[in-house]
Amino acid sequence: MHELGIAESALQIALDRARTEGASRVHRMVIRVGALSGVDPEALQFAFTAILPGTAAEGAAVQIDPVAAVAHCPDCRQDFTTDTDHFFECPKCGRLCATIKQGRELDLVRLEMS
Repeated sequence: MHELGIAESALQIALDRARTEGASRVHRMVIRVGALSGVDPEALQFAFTAILPGTAAEGAAVQIDPVAAVAHCPDCRQDFTTDTDHFFECPKCGRLCATIKQGRELDLVRLEMS
C-alpha cells in the first residue's frame, strides 16, 4: 500500500511547514487526488488515520478532493472527462487523444494550523 508512504510524506510536509510558521498544531489538511494518479483515496484516508495519532496533527481533518480525468481533442478543440484510465476517446469525433489536461494531481493544497 503505497498510500501509507504518501500519507507519511504529506504529514512530514505539513509538520515541517507548521514548524516554519511557528505553529504547534495542524488542524486540517486538504489533498487533491487525480483519477489518474494511481492513488486510492479511501486507502489514503485510512493511512492518515493510522499515522496522525501522537503527532502535532493528531485529530486533524484530512479532506481528500478528487480530481476528474480531463483530456483534450486537438481536432474538435474540446475538453472532455473520462471514467477510464486506459485510453481517451473524444466523445464528439471518436479520435484517440493523448493530451491529458488534469487527473494526475497529487497535491497538498491547503493547511490550517495554529
